Amino acid sequence: MKKNFLTATSSIVLLFVLMLHTGWNTGKKSNREFYQLTVYHFVNDAQEKILDNYFQNALLPSLHRIGIKQVGVLKSWANDTTINKVIYVFIPFKSLEMVTTLPEKLKGDAAYATAAADYANAPYNSPSYSRMETILLQAFPLSPQMQLPTLHGAKKDRVYELRSYESATEKKFENKVDMFNQGDEIGLFKRLDFNAIFYSSVIVGSRMPNLMYMTSFENKSDRDEHWKTFGNDPYWKKLSAMPEYQNNVSHIDITFLHPTEYSDF
Repeated sequence: MKKNFLTATSSIVLLFVLMLHTGWNTGKKSNREFYQLTVYHFVNDAQEKILDNYFQNALLPSLHRIGIKQVGVLKSWANDTTINKVIYVFIPFKSLEMVTTLPEKLKGDAAYATAAADYANAPYNSPSYSRMETILLQAFPLSPQMQLPTLHGAKKDRVYELRSYESATEKKFENKVDMFNQGDEIGLFKRLDFNAIFYSSVIVGSRMPNLMYMTSFENKSDRDEHWKTFGNDPYWKKLSAMPEYQNNVSHIDITFLHPTEYSDF
């Protein structure tokens, strides 16, 4: 009883803090989604096999059963050449309550427990992964829901480009978010057919203040051509030169990903 009470209390406190942080008005329902981006770090083929089996046969089917249909499981293009290999799992939520109640829903799914056995019961000296980290995001006002990419090539060839823009201060971060929304940087990406999957502010993470967004392309050359066009676009040159939008990004991380064959997008 005490353990359940503490778990429930922790969830309520987390939900309240996030409501304050995101400026959530409880009197008005927002249509902006929340995203959970979990990064699994692994080092060998055995761990990758366990993770693939868990995502494909346990996690995604369970999420589908509770109504979360568009789950992304993405691997880094750099996995073949780095020691620290990663898999990203992207889960969209309609509300913060869905985020906080998901662990209990998974625990209550008997089929999930059976399918996740190898992953969950891995011994301490042979774990399923090296480390995992979770980032919680909220969709931008002018892009309130994720969009499925309209790509036609094989999943193994696709490039999903995840970008993280850090800012020196909260004020500069808000300015960069404004540049995407009020400055219509989102509109520019849409006009140039960048196939953006989501745009979001990080509300819980280790690199704050920062925003993250993901665009998608048929392949690497398609990606390079799009960014070349973007850099030469007259509106981008005008927008990026505006005095009010200067120095609002202090660091950029770019990660190239491709979806697994069992990923929903």
